[in-house]
Amino acid sequence: MSLNFQAISEDEPGPIWAGLFNLYWPSYRKWWASEGLSGRPTYRECRLALAQHMPEILPLYEELCELVGGGDSQARFLSFYCPPRYLSGCSQAIWQGDRPLLVRNYDYSPDAFDAILMRTAWQGRRVIGMSDGMFGLIDGMNDAGLALSLTFGGRREVGDGFGIPLILRYILQTCETLDEAAEVLRRVPCHMSYNVTVLDAERRYFTAYLTPDRPTIISQTPVATNHQERVEWPGHARFTATVERQRFLLNRLTLHPETQDRFISMFLRPPLYSTAFSSGFGTLYTAAYMPADQMMQVWWPHHVWTHSFDHFVTGSQRVLIPHSPPLG
Repeated sequence: MSLNFQAISEDEPGPIWAGLFNLYWPSYRKWWASEGLSGRPTYRECRLALAQHMPEILPLYEELCELVGGGDSQARFLSFYCPPRYLSGCSQAIWQGDRPLLVRNYDYSPDAFDAILMRTAWQGRRVIGMSDGMFGLIDGMNDAGLALSLTFGGRREVGDGFGIPLILRYILQTCETLDEAAEVLRRVPCHMSYNVTVLDAERRYFTAYLTPDRPTIISQTPVATNHQERVEWPGHARFTATVERQRFLLNRLTLHPETQDRFISMFLRPPLYSTAFSSGFGTLYTAAYMPADQMMQVWWPHHVWTHSFDHFVTGSQRVLIPHSPPLG
């Protein structure tokens, strides 16, 4: 199986972003309306929720909506307010070496993935991250030195709130410190359970456990897989081997001092690397964020893609995604 990854750069919302959104919109709409249009909040409800919880990006949201024609469905979709359920796997950890480094595997279906790395300077804030729904991000970094990524939190509960990709975008658009990011993660409602690990350029970090039905917990753990303080969905935990991956990462962090590249390459091998595509999701890429250097890399078993704010290389990469785990 191969995937075509694109790297795009557009300082302000414009024709590149709009062209890609319109290209992807039929697929987005099919997923977003899969439970019926009446199952999604109205435009008024979406806009009011953004105005209440993320007022700083409301002008940006309205600009994006106008760029794609101002349609009702597109505007409701772009709000990320109470979207359909979605799950994923994923593993992420903070390297214990002498430089700040956040590494994560993104485990998901290749049929529901943007495969777009975006560099933007929307509202004057430079952000690099992997796109979801063209407005949200599943991992990323800003020019203030914050880097973050998400994993599914392993709980079934669904509530009123935003899809986690827009919360990550909002943090990178508006926050400069760990305290500011933690305040957003405590304050903005998330519609499902997710774990968000945040790292700054001084190598300070935390992992936030977000749920739709309980207050956010801020933990000092450097590792996140697919459960929170304990396993609450045993079937999902067994299927994703979340406990085994967590133990593996914690053991590597405490017992195996290793170089930066060796730490990253660990994510390209079992038990972290997954090829369970026939069961719904496998590892689509490994991202490494180095906020002190304002640099990030995307890793695959036989290729590395390096980008920074000052040297962001636009273009595309066709990448072979293995159907069996790479050899160690």
